[in-house]
Amino acid sequence: MTGTDGRFSFHDVHPGSYFILVQAKGFQPSPSAKFRVVATQAYEIPTVELSIAAVTTEVVVQPTEVIAALQIKAEEQQRISGVFPDFYTSYVWNAAPLDTKQKYSLALRDTFDPFTFVGVSIGAGIEQARNAFSGYGQGAQGYAKRWGALFANGQTSDILSRAMFPSLFHQDPRYFYQGSGSTWSRAKHAVGFAFVARSDSGHLMPNYSYFFGDLCSGAISNLYYPASSRGASLVFTNAAIGIAGRAGQDLVREFLSKRITKHVPGNGKPASNSGNP
Repeated sequence: MTGTDGRFSFHDVHPGSYFILVQAKGFQPSPSAKFRVVATQAYEIPTVELSIAAVTTEVVVQPTEVIAALQIKAEEQQRISGVFPDFYTSYVWNAAPLDTKQKYSLALRDTFDPFTFVGVSIGAGIEQARNAFSGYGQGAQGYAKRWGALFANGQTSDILSRAMFPSLFHQDPRYFYQGSGSTWSRAKHAVGFAFVARSDSGHLMPNYSYFFGDLCSGAISNLYYPASSRGASLVFTNAAIGIAGRAGQDLVREFLSKRITKHVPGNGKPASNSGNP
């Protein structure tokens, strides 16, 4: 180490050839010319001047669809308690928008996840026990019809509201976890996402995708529900259930899911920017 004035010295140096290498943070290392020291000689090297070190900055630029694909891959690892899929929650607040192909791919991945079939099977069993939609009857045939109707309801709703209409209206079908701010702010954000959506350009807009998706799914359900249950009431009832269910699901996503979900890649909205979406 040198003194504050840059001076230094070595004592009891054996005769021979030497050079001095000077290093300092932020500067390029600077070697002196070689010199020879003989016995009993005091040698003073010439002044050594240091040059500022070159700074290299590397910036990696990737297309938006590549970044989105990487984020989708991470989202597909998200499972509540390591079991139940949580693919449509983005814990990365500024996630890249999805293109049309990615919207359909994620919808199909969610539709044919094994636990989708488990949930439909349980729901059909509950309807069978309550004798819901009695026109289906009982027994194995009645259960099969209820199972098919529930599966069709869920999957047509998913494809329409998470793929087809988001592609038409350029909306993102995911829920964006806030995670910061007051409880009231987070609750408004969660419930509001049943009625508003983030556009592919990052702006908020009415959630046409969910509204028309649920409405059209309800209309399609008239094709396979018992004649006694069909009509406009079935359409609007299924649409209302879809919207209410989505608001409740978003509240669970905002306040509970992150604590019990594995492979979460982000923490939501930065605290300094928390507030209404």
